[in-house]
Amino acid sequence: MSTPGYFALGDRVQLTDPKGKLYSFTLIAGKEWHTHKGWIVHDEMIGMPEGSVVSTSGGLRFTAFKPLLGDYVLSMPRGATIVYPKDSALILGFADIYPGARVLEAGVGSGALTISLLRAVGATGLVHSIERRADFAENATSNVTDYFAGRPSNWECTIGSLQEQEFDTQFDRVILDMLAPWECVELAAKVLRPGGVFLAYVATTTQLSATAEALKSDGNFTEPESNESLIRGWHHEGLAVRPQHRMIGHTGFLIQSRRMAPGVEVLARRRRPSKGGYDGIAQE
Repeated sequence: MSTPGYFALGDRVQLTDPKGKLYSFTLIAGKEWHTHKGWIVHDEMIGMPEGSVVSTSGGLRFTAFKPLLGDYVLSMPRGATIVYPKDSALILGFADIYPGARVLEAGVGSGALTISLLRAVGATGLVHSIERRADFAENATSNVTDYFAGRPSNWECTIGSLQEQEFDTQFDRVILDMLAPWECVELAAKVLRPGGVFLAYVATTTQLSATAEALKSDGNFTEPESNESLIRGWHHEGLAVRPQHRMIGHTGFLIQSRRMAPGVEVLARRRRPSKGGYDGIAQE
């Protein structure tokens, strides 16, 4: 069994060279990791603490750690575009994913967000994922199983369209990463408990607008709120501190809302609409 802070057989190792380049492999008894200048024997790393410096037989030196979740997600096999760590973190925060929560997820992709959701709900919660494509579901299952060193008992993955599913469980959260989440707003209202959170991750402003209008017209959700995150790294060498030339820019929008109590009318948001904001859209 792996001890926190120390390497054991089956652990994923992340090596970083002095230039910051990353390498990753899994510790297997009797195996070796080879480079252009020597090799590292897996067995020699067993019991070594994280943060150690290891050397190949040819003298190349690396810093060794177990990869963080973000590192794992960015390097795992992809069947679809992943939800980047910066967006997963916001989804967990804005949707308030807590230990014991019952989460319905649609659009599994490569399983990046699924892993974050399973970690957040813990052993007492559950995640039910829906994925239309069998190949995506298979790849996601492999990634999730590899990360947790076994398939989590509180995770169910169903192949098919979300609209075609029937659920016996009321969920605390509904998280959608799909092409047309506005088509699933009515279903979300049925399966969410009062006070539950609906959150959709979409790529374009057209999707964002359609989802917002669907939530408003459904009559069972609070006024939706939307945002996006932009992350820019910085270089710091002595007094030469400057932003990096490359950054993780737009990846997607997050739009979230909460389920009202059954039969309760949503209070209308009092505001003056922007001129032309509803051109072509009927208003009461």
